[in-house]
Formats: sequence, C-alpha cells, structure tokens
Amino acid sequence: MARIVLSNDRARRLFLDRHGLMGLPSGAAKGRALAALIHRLGFVQVDSVNTFARAHDLILWSRRQTYRPEGLRQLNDQARGTFEHWTHDASVVPMEFYPMWRMRFDRDRARLHAKWKDWHGEGFHSEIDKVLAHVTDNGICCTSDLIEDEAEKSTGWWDWRPSKVALEYLWRMGDLAVSKRVGFRKYYDLSERVIPSEQLNTRISDADIIDWACGAALDRLGFATSGELAAFIDLIRPADAKRWVTCALEEGRVIEVDITCVDGTLRRSIMWPKDLETLDELPEASLRVRILSPFDPALRDRKRAERLFGFHYRIEIFVPAPKRRYGYYVFPVMEGTTLIGRIDMARDGTTLVVRNFWAEKGVRMGAGRRARLRAELERAARFGGCGELRVAPDWLDHAA
Repeated sequence: MARIVLSNDRARRLFLDRHGLMGLPSGAAKGRALAALIHRLGFVQVDSVNTFARAHDLILWSRRQTYRPEGLRQLNDQARGTFEHWTHDASVVPMEFYPMWRMRFDRDRARLHAKWKDWHGEGFHSEIDKVLAHVTDNGICCTSDLIEDEAEKSTGWWDWRPSKVALEYLWRMGDLAVSKRVGFRKYYDLSERVIPSEQLNTRISDADIIDWACGAALDRLGFATSGELAAFIDLIRPADAKRWVTCALEEGRVIEVDITCVDGTLRRSIMWPKDLETLDELPEASLRVRILSPFDPALRDRKRAERLFGFHYRIEIFVPAPKRRYGYYVFPVMEGTTLIGRIDMARDGTTLVVRNFWAEKGVRMGAGRRARLRAELERAARFGGCGELRVAPDWLDHAA
C-alpha cells in the first residue's frame, strides 16, 4: 500500500491551524477564552526581552488582538488557570497539565542535585534549606527579600546570588511555585499554597505521562517524528517517544505519512487517522499580515520552520554588528501560510520605531501587501502602548 503524501500547502495549513494561525486574530482573550487558547497551544514561552512586547504577550496577541497582558496575569496569578514552569524554556502551562510535571520534578531532582552542588560548592544545600524555611515561615517572596546576609555578588552560575540559585532550584524541583510576577520579577511560594489541591495531589504513572505527552504533542503539531514529539514539551526522553510511536503504529492508533518540504523532499512523520480524514475541512488561511514573536511556538523549531516554510530564522544577538545580516532582534512577519519577511522595530518611549523590513526571497511587496503590513504595524503600536508609529524613510529599501 502506497504511503500517503501530504503536499507542502496542506502540511502548512494543518500545522498553522493547530497553532491558531489560520483564521482572523479576533475573539475574546481573557478568562476562559484565554485559558482555552493557551490549552490549544500547549504552552506559551515566557521571555524577558522587551524591545516592543514580551514574547508571551506577543504570542497571544498575534492570535487574539483583543489580548492585553493583564489578562494573562489575572489568569495565572489569581484564577490559577495556568502555572509557570519549564518546557524547552520557561513557559506558562495549563494548570490541568501540572500532575504530568511530577516526572520532570523527579528527574530534575536526581539530575540537578549533584550538578548544582558542583557549580556552587558545599554550602549550596544548606542555602536551599535556609531559603525553604524562609518561604515556609514568611510566605511569598522574591530574591530581593533574601539578600541581606549575602555577599555583594555571587561567583556562581550567571553571577546569581545564592538565594536566587536556591529559589530557582526549589522551583525546578516542584517544592516552590511562581505565585505571581511584578514587572518581570518572579515571586515564589510553597507549591501547596499556589497549585490547586486537585492538581497538586493527583499522581499519574510514568507510562500514562509518556502516553499523554506524545498524544498532546501530536494533537498540537498535526504531524511529527518521534523526536519532535519528545521535544514539543521536552518532558519525556526521545527513547520514550520512539517506543510510543512504534507501539501506536502497531496498534493502528497512528499512521505514517510523508510530509512534502518546501524543497520537494519528503519527511516521514506520523499523524492521527482522524486528522488525515478531515484535511479537506481545514480553513483557508486569512491574508491578514501578522507580526510574530521570534519565540512563537510555530517557529520555535528553527529546522522545521526552514523545511516547512523555507524560512531560516535566527536572533543575531551574539553576532558582531558588522557581520549581522539583519538587526539585533527582528520579528518574523507572516501573511496567510507564508513567512513574507522580518521587521526591525522597537519601542522608543511612546513611539514604535520601524527601522527596516526585509522581504523573503521571491516575495513582492506590492501596494496591497504594503498597506496590510502598515495596518498591522498600526495595530501593533496600539498594543504596545505607543501613541505614534514612526517608520524610517528607507525602511522598505530591502523589500522588492
């Protein structure tokens, strides 16, 4: 029996539909609606870079342009609809996923116990006990609440103070949870005082966690290799995902397909049979131009973005200025199912300043597309709290 081949167009549409990037970015974006959006994505990466808007806020705004940052703070800090922890990076995660994170807590406890001791010396674990006792007795705290008896500067990891290292360690182990953020500063408390008891006290076997992690990843990717399933939440090992795929294929729960890459090559993947059956029901992509976060979940896997969209992206933070092809930190720009370019823009006080736009090879910036890009920039300026949009006279010189 011939293996099913998905065209590049169909693969893009399925992938972007699963990432909430096919329809118009409209609809409610707070409370239950925001929780549903984050659940659909699986997680939202949190990042401190704020040249225009923080990564997590831009990820959500690009899908729901009624979104405002206070909606996420209310959902996470007050309603406890999400929690913060680690996927491939620090992320906001649906609260109902918390029981699955015990696998990460247990593995990190074993892995980091000796490793962090080597980094920070013999006094590291006594500092952990001290910090845990402080939080137990005094409640919610941040690093600045714990520095009075410390040296001016730690000589350890990233020059973090010992208390910050201890707070981070206890958070990674699951003993503490992020209770809230003020600005971008994390405030910690005992997990039992942050995580609802239903999620805190639920215990799930490792086998069920592996089954959940692979299924959840495939739901949100549309198609994947075993390695991509493992990397999606980065909760399980690649070997776990490989065994799951073997069993799922033998049992007929998934099917093999070949995904057509942008260069015409094929990449072997798996899909749910139901997703294959409903490909014709996928919506047509909106031609709305969207400015995406560099950390958008649709682009997080840079190699996949290059295979699927022909879009090679990197943040050129560590590239010396004369050798940079693009700016220090540029934003991908999408129209329909195509990455049409990248834009260099930043907030300057109450003004959104656009310095350059680079169109992708073969993308023509006609009058209609320029107007759509300008309209999105005006919406972005309002979202970023900028009363003015200012574009450089030559900002489109790099565009055909």
